[in-house]
Amino acid sequence: MSGDSSQPDRPRPAYGEYATPEEQRARIQQPDATWALDTGQALDETVAPHGAPGVPGVPAAPGTQRWPVDTSAEAVRSGRNIDRVVTLSLLVVGAFNVVFTAVSYFNLPALADQAMKIIGIPGSFTNFDAARLWGPIAAIVLIAGFLLTAFFAWRRVNKGKLAWWIPLVGAVVTYVFVYICLAVPLLGDPAFLEYATNPR
Repeated sequence: MSGDSSQPDRPRPAYGEYATPEEQRARIQQPDATWALDTGQALDETVAPHGAPGVPGVPAAPGTQRWPVDTSAEAVRSGRNIDRVVTLSLLVVGAFNVVFTAVSYFNLPALADQAMKIIGIPGSFTNFDAARLWGPIAAIVLIAGFLLTAFFAWRRVNKGKLAWWIPLVGAVVTYVFVYICLAVPLLGDPAFLEYATNPR
C-alpha cells in the first residue's frame, strides 16, 4: 500500500499532522478557533464578536455558552468617576477643616485654656510663650500637609489611579505631626503637667 496522502480513502489526521500554517497559527493564537476549524468554518476577524467564544463571526456550537459583551472599558470609566467624586469630596471636607482649625491654632493659648476646662483640669493655661510659638507652627504643618495630600491625590486622579485613600492617609499623617506640635506647649504648662502626672 502506497504512503501517498492524496488517496481519498485515507482518514484526515486527528492531531493536525497536515494542518496548514494558517490553521496552526489560528490554533496557537486562538485556542477557541479549534472548534471552527474542526467544523470547516472560516475564521473571519472582521466581523463583530457575536459568534463562538473567541472566534469572531463564527456561529456558536449548540450548547456553547457565549461570552458576555465586553464592558470592561465602561466599568473602568465608571470606577474612575466614582473614585474622582469620592476623592474630591474628601479634599473639600478636609479644606474646610484645615481653614477653621488652622485659624484656631494661631490663638493657641485661649484654645488650650478652653480645652483644659472642658477636660476638667484645675487651674488655667499659663505657658503662653510656647503656645504663641508652636500654635502657628502647628497651623503651618496642617496647611502644608493638606496641600501635599491634595497634590498627590490630584496627581493620581489624573493618571487614572485610585486616589480615594490618599486624603485619609494624608490626614492621619498630618495630624500626627500637628499633635506633636501642640503637645510641646501643653507638656510645658504646670497645670497640665500636674494633672497628667497626678490625676485626681
